[in-house]
Amino acid sequence: MEYFIIAIKAVVSISLLNVWLLQFNKSTKWRGGNAQNMIEEFRAYGLPAWMCYTIGFFKVTLSILLIASIWYPSIENVAAIGLALLLSGSISMHIRIKDPMYKSLPAAIFLAMCLIIALI
Repeated sequence: MEYFIIAIKAVVSISLLNVWLLQFNKSTKWRGGNAQNMIEEFRAYGLPAWMCYTIGFFKVTLSILLIASIWYPSIENVAAIGLALLLSGSISMHIRIKDPMYKSLPAAIFLAMCLIIALI
């Protein structure tokens, strides 16, 4: 089970770091509304650009902490629960602007993975 949890941590962390650091200014089919980048996505949600950077800071930081929790288990729940809360917000924003359900799928999967990490 330990290796399974490590694998989940790696998948969640690397995926979120990819979204926030490598895909930030790129268009993907998962973006909210008709957004072509992360700033436009937050605008589609009716949120200011500063909130994008604030949420991004927390998602990147918590993703790094989730990776670090492989070696420092005491920070595991902080990282997993923090990410779960942020991912819940992501899902709610997609619902708020009436995005198709598939756009919430990555956040829902990562939310489930974070809850597994926190609860096991």
